[in-house]
Amino acid sequence: MKYTQLTKWAWLLILAIIVLLGATTFIEQLQGTEYVSAHIYHTWWFCGCWAAVALIGTWAILRSPLWRRLPILLLHVSLLIILVGAFVTFVWGRQGEMHLRPGMQVDNYMDYETGDIRTLPFVFTLDTFEIETYPGTDAPSDYVSHITYQTGQTTQQAVVSMNNIFKLQGYRFYQSSFDDDRLGSWLSVNYDPWGTGITYLGYALLGLSMLWALLSKKEEFRRLLRHPLLKKGNLYLLLLLMGFASQGLQAQTRSLPVLNRAQADSLSRVQVVYHDRVVPFNTLARDFVQKIYGRASYHGFSAEQVVGGWLLSPETWSREPFIKVKSAALLSELGLTEKYISLEQLYEGDTYRLQSLWTSVQNEPQNQLAKGILEVDEKVGLIKMLQGGTLIKPITEMPHVQPISDARLQAELLYNKVPFTKVLFMACLTLGFLSFFWMLYRGAKHTPTKQEAAKSLFSIETIFRVALWAALLFHLAGYLLRWYIGGRVPLSNGYETMQFLALTILVLAVVLQRKLPFTLTFGFLLAGFTLLVSYLGQMNPQITPLMPVLASPLLSSHVSVIMVAYALLAFTLFNGILALIQIHRYGEADERVAQLTVLSRLLLYPATFFLGAGIFLGAVWANVSWGNYWSWDPKEVWALITFLIYGAAFHKQSLQWLNNPRWFHTYMIVAFLSILMTYFGVNYILGGMHSYAG
Repeated sequence: MKYTQLTKWAWLLILAIIVLLGATTFIEQLQGTEYVSAHIYHTWWFCGCWAAVALIGTWAILRSPLWRRLPILLLHVSLLIILVGAFVTFVWGRQGEMHLRPGMQVDNYMDYETGDIRTLPFVFTLDTFEIETYPGTDAPSDYVSHITYQTGQTTQQAVVSMNNIFKLQGYRFYQSSFDDDRLGSWLSVNYDPWGTGITYLGYALLGLSMLWALLSKKEEFRRLLRHPLLKKGNLYLLLLLMGFASQGLQAQTRSLPVLNRAQADSLSRVQVVYHDRVVPFNTLARDFVQKIYGRASYHGFSAEQVVGGWLLSPETWSREPFIKVKSAALLSELGLTEKYISLEQLYEGDTYRLQSLWTSVQNEPQNQLAKGILEVDEKVGLIKMLQGGTLIKPITEMPHVQPISDARLQAELLYNKVPFTKVLFMACLTLGFLSFFWMLYRGAKHTPTKQEAAKSLFSIETIFRVALWAALLFHLAGYLLRWYIGGRVPLSNGYETMQFLALTILVLAVVLQRKLPFTLTFGFLLAGFTLLVSYLGQMNPQITPLMPVLASPLLSSHVSVIMVAYALLAFTLFNGILALIQIHRYGEADERVAQLTVLSRLLLYPATFFLGAGIFLGAVWANVSWGNYWSWDPKEVWALITFLIYGAAFHKQSLQWLNNPRWFHTYMIVAFLSILMTYFGVNYILGGMHSYAG
């Protein structure tokens, strides 16, 4: 078979696998994880598809001249090794769980796949199980099993905890769960003596080959860095027509029973336990009002005044339209038209109206009415907790809880007071559009001379550059403040990852704008839209202690590397849109189109390599945390799909149409849809262990 035919079949097979993987994630949403595991992921025909890719890829490598490009050869070999490792795990690996109770000897575990009881070559005895907590709170920081194990005549002790694997004779044991009485412990069991090692070797070689490809003077990345077109940056910028309006809530004088301002301000510094963390009362009050009303204040009253009002006079506040209802279906069922309703309107005498509505839709959790009921019921629950005295827990009533330092308290009050995200998204979008229209005006008026360009740079573009630096420093200050307050890297939920993504975009814009001035506008717009999404979504803005399984540096590295990749690929999206506009106006031979093409090809290297590195860092974290480096979770699947899609963009020799600027940039635009699906689609449609809730 000819080399061109080999590559054709390889690409057709990869395309089929991409379509299959994407479709399977939606099938899983409909039929469940067990269904797709049994009928797709754990079948021999699915494994055979990957084996066919490996065989065709191996033959193609042998027939190609890749031996002249050692970094690229090593990269492809590493991918084959990863597939071999996965195959070995599939055939010979075993997973299961074992249950331990104090003093009970256990020498077996239950196999997840077959349900069989398998015997171990040693005996475990649980000595004690304990739950460690974050200092000063009841929030778990670790689950720890102290065990004694016997191998032959030898008896030894060991500890198994979250992110702390115990290895014995090829078996690995992970802390999985515990009994309700907090005496018994459940351990995950993994037996994969060869597959994991082979896969890890593939990961290491993949990382080495990607770094080598970036550093090698013979490879395309270094040639693109030296490309003369990158020294020219006088381009027309992207024309986007967007209008948006902001609504402000005017303070109104209300005769409502509330604390006076002085009392409320003094109350804001009182330390309470909230979300298993010691915080100033200001944090709890703001979250309470924000969660229920949708804003951090109510008609000119501060959050502390509102909470105090609910405590002083619950009858009066129960008649106040304080609860925001987003669901039109729920409002219709309640016979109401206004989106703000009172607690009193949810009751008919002693009957809770949502209870009867819930009975009709409780078996349809995806129903819009059901979602609306759950959302409002959660808000009612918070009010009931406040009235019942279970929401506010002053540390003065909890002698075992240690207060936070005055410096941390002041830092959190400052963080609550300064609307970092709101200010930044408004500033970035405004500056982005202003810089765009300025560049459009300057380019449309005439082509400036060098003297005019220098004067313009000094007077106008310098202002934009200073503003870009100011935006970066302001955002960095807010991000570091959140880091200090939470005592961890802010990367645990959707809100925080969007914040990190915006920070990464601003850093990239600052680095690139000197050589490529149009990236300044891209940076403002991308960061602005990212921050706007985080502001509007407010996915989970509370700063809470991490679950024990998330308290790993591998997780922070995994998320941060992935976010850098997304930021770089977002620039290729904007490049593609701008390039297609230029092609439409001036044709494919225009120098500005060539410059954008060079830039996208240049960014594609570190972006895809960061994406690959982030995926295998995530696999290592998963293996360390729960004993399985790949579980076909929807997020993992779509990350793999994204990696395959962007990986294809490097193969312009076998995919000749990628040499055409129009098709290349179109592909880069369409490819970004896989990122949107990976981040937003999985999080809010498909779910899975990686999805961000709340």
